[in-house]
Amino acid sequence: MSEIQRLLDLTGALRAKSLFLFGPRQVGKTTYLRQAFPGVRQYNLLDSAVFREFSARPELMRERLRPDEKLVLIDEVQRLPELLNEAQIVIDRNPEVRFVFTGSSARKASA
Repeated sequence: MSEIQRLLDLTGALRAKSLFLFGPRQVGKTTYLRQAFPGVRQYNLLDSAVFREFSARPELMRERLRPDEKLVLIDEVQRLPELLNEAQIVIDRNPEVRFVFTGSSARKASA
């Protein structure tokens, strides 16, 4: 499989504000973010352990943020919208912190 070069540059946008990156599943949102921002804290809500942990205590995301961290990636935020409230608290307390939230359409369970 060949790799497609991404033309999206989020660095400039993140200087001003946090952002959402929405798109269909399997188009490369997560891959792009990992390549564009290596070493940045990332929470993938498709990971059952991460989802269970934050479902029980959404404030863990805020509590785990180190003072030197200025960017956090939260994958599939539609699974746990309560994390948006926690991100807002972080931003209100420290306007230098930025978040990138990814989201895709909810899956339908087949009968």
